[in-house]
Amino acid sequence: MDDPPDTRRGKGCRGGTQKAGTMSTRMLGTLSLAGLLLVTPALAACGESGSSGTKAKPSATAGSGGDEKAACEAVPGEELVVLEDDKQLQTVDNVIPAINAEASSDELVAALDAVSTALTTEQLIGLNKQTDLERKTSPNVAKEFAEAEGITEGLSGGSGKIVIGAFNFSESQTLANLYAEAAKAAGFDASVKTVGNREVVEPALEKGQLDVVPEYVGTLTEFINKAENGAEAEPVASSDLDATVEGLMQLGEQVGLVFGQPSEAADQNAFAVTKAFADQYGVATLSELAEACGSGLVLGGPPECPERPFCQPGLEETYGLTFDSFSSLDAGGPLSKTALQQGEVTLALVFSSDAALSG
Repeated sequence: MDDPPDTRRGKGCRGGTQKAGTMSTRMLGTLSLAGLLLVTPALAACGESGSSGTKAKPSATAGSGGDEKAACEAVPGEELVVLEDDKQLQTVDNVIPAINAEASSDELVAALDAVSTALTTEQLIGLNKQTDLERKTSPNVAKEFAEAEGITEGLSGGSGKIVIGAFNFSESQTLANLYAEAAKAAGFDASVKTVGNREVVEPALEKGQLDVVPEYVGTLTEFINKAENGAEAEPVASSDLDATVEGLMQLGEQVGLVFGQPSEAADQNAFAVTKAFADQYGVATLSELAEACGSGLVLGGPPECPERPFCQPGLEETYGLTFDSFSSLDAGGPLSKTALQQGEVTLALVFSSDAALSG
């Protein structure tokens, strides 16, 4: 990848679609309560590459089929909702336990799979809200969730020390502590170690310096794919979870990794609007947005969005969306969310498990 390393998940940029013929990349932002609540002067400067906050008058325009579409003005509001990616533009990024093959055992896999079975995206958003907004610690949040969901029940047979690695952001640390709760219940002497970004974590997992890491299916697939097959390797990850997991397992064999089952919970690229906007225009999916809105849309996202297949080009080609302008902000971070809440942009790239999203 040519992009700088990821500052949130220890990865470079991710996301994309095989429809576009290449794996796209994206810069990641940092999620913070202060960023959600404060409007910074940077918002004014972020419109340089577009016209941030440009609003169309609420009129109607003719669609390609002769139907009239609205000129959809941004609607400010604190509550954000993700529009369903109903045509599967984005690559899957379900949470999956990645395990050093030499450290793996049936008892360990069973413990980790108990976490995968219990976890949904809605629950992951709830866990992130507790750490990112309510400022609870990841170990306490994980312990309470494990007890409430009965994750530790019926696990046994494990022994020996297990080191579970985490990336340096709260979601990963909570997931790692959930794995630790399950592993301890199975009889392992489990500990959690926050390491850093993927460029550090993944080699440590391969070398056995870490035994387990909570990973993301699509991102890890392409990280290993490019490491093993070159930066221009044909993408293995796609919007098909089963096919991507199968590809990941094959790549894992080459570097000494095995995997538990993927969770329903996913943290992938997504596009959000305010709930007030969704309610006003009656949209819940990206297809419905394209059907409803003929003009007036302002897209917000990272600077590379206009060139990345998963971002503006993908939205235009896959859904037929048209945008009056683009506002260069961040990737799912406080600038993008604040711009949505303030009505400066209509649609912005976020992460599907973000604590700021409506359940």
